[in-house]
Amino acid sequence: MSMHQQLVFSTMGCGTWAWGNRLLWGYDESMDSQLQAVFNLCVSNGVTLFDTGDSYGTGRLNGRSESLLGRFTREYQGVNKEDICIATKLAAYPWRLTRQSMVKACKSSAQRLGRNVDLVQMHWSTANYAPWQEKALLDGLAELYEQGLVKGVGLSNYGPKRLQWVHKKFAERGVPIATLQVQYSLLSTYPVTQLKVKDICDELGIKLIAYSPLALGVLTGKYSEKGSFPKGIRGLLFRQLLPGTQPILSCLREIAQSRNKTMSQVALNWCICKETIPIPGAKTVEQAKENIGALGWQLDSNEIAELDRAATSVDKKMVQNIFQTK
Repeated sequence: MSMHQQLVFSTMGCGTWAWGNRLLWGYDESMDSQLQAVFNLCVSNGVTLFDTGDSYGTGRLNGRSESLLGRFTREYQGVNKEDICIATKLAAYPWRLTRQSMVKACKSSAQRLGRNVDLVQMHWSTANYAPWQEKALLDGLAELYEQGLVKGVGLSNYGPKRLQWVHKKFAERGVPIATLQVQYSLLSTYPVTQLKVKDICDELGIKLIAYSPLALGVLTGKYSEKGSFPKGIRGLLFRQLLPGTQPILSCLREIAQSRNKTMSQVALNWCICKETIPIPGAKTVEQAKENIGALGWQLDSNEIAELDRAATSVDKKMVQNIFQTK
């Protein structure tokens, strides 16, 4: 068995779904130098975990997010360079059917990154629609770990039942699951309260990575029912979500004012207090600065309890990812 290097995660990470995605986030190539600045600012402030996926990027820009991360990593010369940790998610495409297809996919990611992937994650489970496909793909992940091509493996969009099933399978091969990535925010308490995913992760020694910790921007407080909505698909989602979110938004606003922080910073800090690693996205230096402002302080137990209470009173939760399993 080859010696494995330890995975070390920062308190917060940066999600890079928007880097290359035209459809939802309006990406275009002219944003690249701003994204490099975002990357540099994050790393120099100790936000060294970057989460990407081999499907990120629209159309011919598929894999764009990984290529950009590779370039930014090479060009960055400041502090914490050796702590940069790149986590990618391999898509369970219908044409990926073998163990080898996952190994190959990870090697392609590594090529785009110009370095090995640190943490390789299964982007979603096929349990909901093609359960027979999943075993080979998971075998591929385990093999990447056994060959020492990655420092660790993780899962994304898995619920407690499926998580325990994979854990058992991997344990038989001596492959630990490092992380589970699920949608986790004040608005998506669904996987947390009802399904107790977090408890299972704690029990099994798995780190929980919280994606969409700001609920695609709803929790920033920058949009109101009367004001403007983001363009496109996100706008439609906001129209559904905003009316039911007032209890949370006003609670966030109150705590933010008393703390002299922004609502986003409070929402991210809540995730950190819950012992998860939030990975908010950032497309601009301002957004990155704001995210970084969630570090270096902590909400107290009363504030957390208030937010928890507000979260349970919301009737419209975030739309769950269709791939999220039980």
